[in-house]
Amino acid sequence: MSTPKHCPGFANFKTLSSFSCKCPNCGREKEIFSDEFDRTHLCDGCGEQIDFTQCTLEGKA
Repeated sequence: MSTPKHCPGFANFKTLSSFSCKCPNCGREKEIFSDEFDRTHLCDGCGEQIDFTQCTLEGKA
């Protein structure tokens, strides 16, 4: 028996990207992964729904 060199299921998730978006209601930031775009996301701060299709990517200088 051999020991896996990485976490089981790793191959399914190694191509995911993460995105952050600020809640338009309260400004709290929420992170989602690229396989979660089709789900409803609620702000952890105020509970309002966040529409990630309205978010913009912000680069860090």
